[in-house]
Amino acid sequence: MTLGAPTTEPLLFTPLALRAVTLRNRIVISPMGQGSAVDGRLTDWHFAHLAKFAVGGAGVVFVEDTAVRPEGRRNHGSSGLWSDDHVPPLARIAAFLKAHGATPAIQLGHTGRKASVKRGWEGFLPLDEADLARGERPWPTVSSSALAPGAGYQVPRALSTAEIADIVAAWAAAARRAEAAGCEAIEIHGAHGYLIHQFLSPLVNARTDAYGGPRERRMRFALEVAEAVRAAWPAAKPLFFRVSAIDGPPGGWGLADTVALARELKRLGVDVIDCSSGGLGRSVVLDQGRLAPGYQVPYAEAVRREAGIATMAVGLILDPLQAEAILARGQADLVAIARQALDDPHWPAHAAAALGCPDPYALHPVQYGHWLRLRARQLDPARVRGAADG
Repeated sequence: MTLGAPTTEPLLFTPLALRAVTLRNRIVISPMGQGSAVDGRLTDWHFAHLAKFAVGGAGVVFVEDTAVRPEGRRNHGSSGLWSDDHVPPLARIAAFLKAHGATPAIQLGHTGRKASVKRGWEGFLPLDEADLARGERPWPTVSSSALAPGAGYQVPRALSTAEIADIVAAWAAAARRAEAAGCEAIEIHGAHGYLIHQFLSPLVNARTDAYGGPRERRMRFALEVAEAVRAAWPAAKPLFFRVSAIDGPPGGWGLADTVALARELKRLGVDVIDCSSGGLGRSVVLDQGRLAPGYQVPYAEAVRREAGIATMAVGLILDPLQAEAILARGQADLVAIARQALDDPHWPAHAAAALGCPDPYALHPVQYGHWLRLRARQLDPARVRGAADG
């Protein structure tokens, strides 16, 4: 590990102020569903899973997509925040993350028609007799329209206007519980073919009322959720919104639509647009066989430039130099990693070393940093210049 002195501070490790919350660096751990909650409650597994990312030096650590209503869970192991009973285990995790320098954050969502399926490692397939035998029964699903997500899956019930209002209120209530638990950032999940996306995309939304038809009406649900969450969430704390910047299949939601949505979200007080893609079929990028590191970064760049709002880039961001270049080129304000962090929970500290930060061990708690710094000095005293022992 080379610890050379950079000529300038890497942008990746420049703090970022979002409202009254200052992120210690620009590295975000994306929400990663673990399929291990019990009746929506986070468990010791989630604590161990998330705590190591704070220890590893990340700036923001997101708790996985958390359902605002029971029927909004993807599977029986998905986390939830639809009752006060869910607050204590979340508060335990948030307190640890904050104590070790990371900003505790949570993603709030509703899976809509993609709910009531098996866990991810079982392929998100429909629940079957084996699931019933262990007490995991399916539940009715809902969506913008009565269109199933695929052969063999449930046909969802189209939500009424009154039910839409109830779900908007549930999002706001979950935001208040996130605040009670000590979270310092919220992300609204509006991507990946989940409920908000099911309203946005003309591939799924076949409504003829005030929530369907032209783009402005298809955006209504997303904007109502954002407005309600912003009102329930402290003004001093940032609000993120995850989008699928493109659907991929012809006739679907596109980048120009995402820019239009981002402008409206900014007006309502959203601070960062998290730019992903897909969820309603294979994306254009995948169909053309061009999946490569950073393949979704151009979406974050376009939204940042055309909507004038901060963005977060995500999608096969693997290498510290790659992450630094995204920021240096002005393509995004934050970079998010997920599976790369599973492989290397200390990726931020390793990135600091690779980018020439003089004391990458400062990202670690003292229980790790002191001993790692001491080992580096023993190996080559000249490589660690002026680093404190704290």
